[in-house]
Amino acid sequence: MKALRYIASQNNKIITVSELVKKLRIPHSFLRKILQILNKKRILKSYKGQGGGFMLALKPDEIFLADLIRIFHGPFKFNDCLFVKKKCPEVNSCILKRKIDNIEQRVIAELKSITLESLLQ
Repeated sequence: MKALRYIASQNNKIITVSELVKKLRIPHSFLRKILQILNKKRILKSYKGQGGGFMLALKPDEIFLADLIRIFHGPFKFNDCLFVKKKCPEVNSCILKRKIDNIEQRVIAELKSITLESLLQ
C-alpha cells in the first residue's frame, strides 16, 4: 500500500523500483516481487528499459483495499470453524458461526469501501 500511495502521488509519472526503495525504505527484492504481482493483476503497468518503472493502471478510486488483500492473501475468511479441522456437522445451525459470518460481512464491506484515493488525503 505504501508503494501504491507513493506511485499515485506522483501524478502519472513512471516510478522506478530504485526510487521506491530509496523513498520508502523497503527491501528491493521484496518490493520488486510485490510490484510484479500488482502488474500481473493489472493494478500497475510496467515499463521496461531505460526510464522504465511502474505507474498505476487504474485510477486511485478504482483500487480497493479488499482487492489488494485478496491478491496477496486470498479470500477473506473468518467463518471456517475455529475449533476443529474437520467440518462441524452443526455448521448450518451454529450460533457462533452466524455471529462470525455477520462480523466477516461487516469487515469485508468496510474493506471494500477503502480505496487508494481515500488513503491519499
